[in-house]
Amino acid sequence: MRSFWVIVLLIASNTFMTFAWYGHLKFAEWKWFNKLGLVGIVLVSWGLAFFEYMLQVPANKYGYKNNGGNFSLIQLKVIQEVITLLVFIIFSVLFFKNESLHWNHYLAFVFLIIAVYLVFL
Repeated sequence: MRSFWVIVLLIASNTFMTFAWYGHLKFAEWKWFNKLGLVGIVLVSWGLAFFEYMLQVPANKYGYKNNGGNFSLIQLKVIQEVITLLVFIIFSVLFFKNESLHWNHYLAFVFLIIAVYLVFL
């Protein structure tokens, strides 16, 4: 059950991370947001990243084997990277209709799945 909650925390943290890193590209459609300037946009992104860290740090702490979790450090990192890409794909498909996935993207995801398999051997 602990592993389940680690994954949930990683998904939630990566959702905040994706909005912090890429959300401003979509938020630019809001007139008030464009008036912020770069410093304002960075501060908004940092505000979102705060919530990412509030979820990411506990996920890694509770998921790590040396703290009673089920994952090695490398396993945690690979899981996090795969979740990051999955969250990013969902984000880009939902919010950026002009972006599309191509065959090479799908092939890269297959390699990521293979990487996860290899890390858990």
